[in-house]
This record gives sequence, C-alpha cells and structure tokens, in this order.
Amino acid sequence: MRLRALLDTDALGLRLLGGEDELDRTVRGVMTTDLRDPSRYLSGGELVLTGLAWRRDANDSEPFVRLLVQAGVAGLAAGEAELGDVPEDLVLACARNRLPLFAVHESVAFATITEHVVRQVSGERAGDLAAVVDRHRRMMTSGPAGGGPDVVLDLLGSDLDLRAWVLSPTGRLIAGSKVAGPALPAEVCAGLAAEHLAATRTGRRGPHRLSVGQTTYSLFPIRSSGRSPQAARDVRETVLSDWLLAVEADAGDWPAERLDLLQGVTQLISVERDRRDAARTVRRRLAQEVLELVQTGAAPAEIAARLRVAAPVLLPGLGAAPHWQVVVARVEWQDAGVEAGPVAQALLEEILVDPLATGPEPSDRIAVAHTGEEAVALVPLPAVSAEHDGSETGILAEALLQSVREPLSAGLDDDGRLTLGVSAAVHSAEGLRGALEEARHARRVAAARPGRVCAAGHQELASHVLLLPFVPDDVRRAFTARLLDPLRDYDRRHRAELIPTLEAFLDCDGSWTRCATRLHLHVNTLRYRVGRIEQLTGRDLSRLEDKLDFFLALRMS
Repeated sequence: MRLRALLDTDALGLRLLGGEDELDRTVRGVMTTDLRDPSRYLSGGELVLTGLAWRRDANDSEPFVRLLVQAGVAGLAAGEAELGDVPEDLVLACARNRLPLFAVHESVAFATITEHVVRQVSGERAGDLAAVVDRHRRMMTSGPAGGGPDVVLDLLGSDLDLRAWVLSPTGRLIAGSKVAGPALPAEVCAGLAAEHLAATRTGRRGPHRLSVGQTTYSLFPIRSSGRSPQAARDVRETVLSDWLLAVEADAGDWPAERLDLLQGVTQLISVERDRRDAARTVRRRLAQEVLELVQTGAAPAEIAARLRVAAPVLLPGLGAAPHWQVVVARVEWQDAGVEAGPVAQALLEEILVDPLATGPEPSDRIAVAHTGEEAVALVPLPAVSAEHDGSETGILAEALLQSVREPLSAGLDDDGRLTLGVSAAVHSAEGLRGALEEARHARRVAAARPGRVCAAGHQELASHVLLLPFVPDDVRRAFTARLLDPLRDYDRRHRAELIPTLEAFLDCDGSWTRCATRLHLHVNTLRYRVGRIEQLTGRDLSRLEDKLDFFLALRMS
C-alpha cells in the first residue's frame, strides 16, 4: 500500500505534518517503538509508530530521524497522547531528512493503525491469499459474530493447509483450529513454549523452529499491538507474558510472501490478546483496592463491602464467594534493571488459569494486584468449596507449577527466579489479612528452596498457621507461651539472655560468626546458649520450620 492511502481512511486519525512529496512510498509493514535506536528491528519500508517516550529534549529528534532514514522506513507517525502536539523539532528533523511525518490523534490506538496496515499490506503481498486475510479480519471483529483466534486458525487450516495453535508462555493451549486434528499433548505444548522463551531470551529472531519426533514446528511471537507508548526496553519485561503461534511446518524454506502473511496473522491475533488485557483492567483495580484496604488495616466491614463488589465480577452469575484464597508471587532478577511487579502480575494471572482450560476466558475469575516487586492474587472459590474447609478443592501450591515449570525455567534463564506462596481459604474479610501474611510466609519458605521456580502452600507452614491474625487471641498466646515462656523463666533465674540471643541468631540468618560478633561473644558461648534454647524448648534451630516458629512467636509476643 502507499502512504497516501493512510490519509484516505478517516478512522485512522492521521494528520500529515510534512513530506507531501513522498506520499507515494510503499508501506511494507508497521512497527511500534519507543526505543532511542530501533534500527536493528527494522528491515525497510515500515510505517513506524511512536509515542515519543524516547524524546528527552529537542536534540534527540535529529539522531532518531536519521536512524529511521538509514533503515529505509517509509514514514513516521507520532502519537499526541503523551506530549500533546508533535514537537516542532521533530517536524523540522523529518523535513530536513525528507521523511513523511504524521500526527496520530490521542483518541486513536496504535493497535487500530497496526491492524489496518497489516490487513492492507498482507492482502497485497499475498496476492491470491488476500481473500484469506480479509476473511481473518472480518472474523476478528468484536461482538457475538466474532470468532476470535480459533476462527483465524481454522482458516489457516482450510485455506492454507496449515495446522496451527496459539499457546501462552506457560504452554497453555489458548486456541487451536478444528481442522488441526487432535489437540497438542500437554508435554509438547510445554516444550514448544520452553523453546520459544529460551530463544527469545537469547535474542534470536523468530520464527524459531523445533523438531519433536518427526514433526517440525515453527514458532512466531505474538506481541501486544498496544504496547506503545510504553514499549518494553528489556526483553524480560514481556518474555513471560507474550503468546506464541505454533505452526506445524518448517518455515525455513517459506517464500517471503507466506512469512509476511503469518506475521500479519500474529498481529491480528494480538488484537484478541489486547482485548483480554483490557478486560483484566477492572479485575486488577478491584484486587488493588482490596489489597490496599487490607494492608492499611481498614475495618473488616469496609473490606467486606469491596469483596461484595468483586465477587459478582469474578464469579458472574454465582453471587458472593463463600471462600477466598490469596496467592503471592515474586519474580526476582539478578540485576535491578527490570520492574518486577508487573511481570509477576502478568505471570500470576496466567499461572492461576486451569492448565486444562482453553481460551482466554478462564482468566476472567482472577484478580491480581502488584505492589513493589510482589504480585498478590485474590482468588474466589465457588460455592462447592464451602462444603469443605476450602483446602481440598482450593488451589494447591505444587499443582500450580506442575505444567509450567519447564517453560518458565527457560524464560527465567540463569538470571531470574519465581517463588509462589498460597494461603488457606478464608470465609470472611476478617481472615483476609491473615491469609495475605500466610501466603507471604509460604513464599518465603519457597524462596529458601533451590530451583528457578518454587512454591509453598499453607500446609507446609505446619504450626505457623496458628499465629495468623484471624486465629483467636487465646490460641496465639498459648502458642507463644509454649515456645518463649521456658526461655523467659530461665533468663529471669539465670540472667542468661536467651531471648536476646535467639532474636540476634534469627536476625543473622543462623550465622554463628555474624551473631557472635553482634553480641560480642565467643562462638563457643553462642553455641552453648543456642543449645540451651533447644534443650528448653525441644526445638532444633537448624530446621527452617523451627526457625520460622521462633520468628513468628517473637513477632507476636
């Protein structure tokens, strides 16, 4: 298509700012970026969309435009949502370098422009396959008539004889064509996702190819078409959330026209992903509101009111949720260059979907907030769980990871780690704060274990659950007294300072040297005191469980 054709489509909201003599240039693709130097991702002929996040001052425009011109792009479209009017320095830089420049009205999403260009370009390049692309576009329209990615994959199968599936980064089957035959086995899905994540982490450009037995699969990334204006600057920000298109074929010998067509299909499918992400906004906001109320110590009645609002959204048609569970996740990287909270949030939303469920819809019952580097999920349990204590039919920590450990370990590579903690089910707002603390304690237990992907549940906290805030005060006092009273009595009689010694020992993570230095003691004296603590309480301070019991007892006393 020609640049000139973009101005003939009112729905795109494009306004020409310069380069009228260059409007007969051919557009061969579209790219959204806010990188200061996107040239390595450009192959020539693209319409570049930018939200101008790369621009810090007027001196940045000229180098940015020159890089685009050197890469042979067809034109540049700048969004007005971030800065208002397009800066004059960018207009002048484009004029000097004869690069056509468009302004994108703030009411128009980049996804709308991307979808239009992909449809037009793919149709023109594919020649006799143009009808297929147009049919894909019609099927991806919103409303009851839309078929979503399944219909797109059906057309790939019926018109192009391609068996294809859309997978999540954890290997969950999101969509598959009916003509593709039996569903891919779970282990194959996990293997394909792992290969995709590993290839993405190493910077290899797609499509990635993988042979499973006698079958070769080509893997195409499906990235959000609405990622701008906050484009990812580090692959780790999106590697654990991007979908992928798996095609049963070897794309290594495909002609350019067919590769372009498949790239266009991935961008069409990304529209469905964007719809899913938009639908999650309400649920994320609900979770954030409840989390803030719980963490700030709001009255149970106020928290209960927010839960009553959340329940119909998360369990449509089923009324209030009788039980709730809390799941806490944390993604940690070796360096601090990546904002881990949103990564953990997107990943937890995916992990909490039943691995046997297909399609994006099951995620409608999950609300995940994030605070700092931590993501917190508020999970309602249907009424059937109320017949038990919530633990039998609720979420089990290890079960969450059974099908996702392989792909996520590949995506985390050698510099990332995921830890999860799962609370017991609670039936009231009063118990929610305790459930949050329980899930956080469980995650710390998981963090003490080796491995890239680890989880722990409330069952593994043993007696620690007795100290959670929703347990009656007399039970908590009894537990604390059972652990600490023998030490207090001994300190009163012998001035042995066992309680301060215990606090310092735990604060030093069980390090004999550091603890002895802090207390100004000889290591042998410290060993004697710790041995006396163990003798009086019957506990073993080399065991994680007993350390946690003492830690919580000291906190609650």
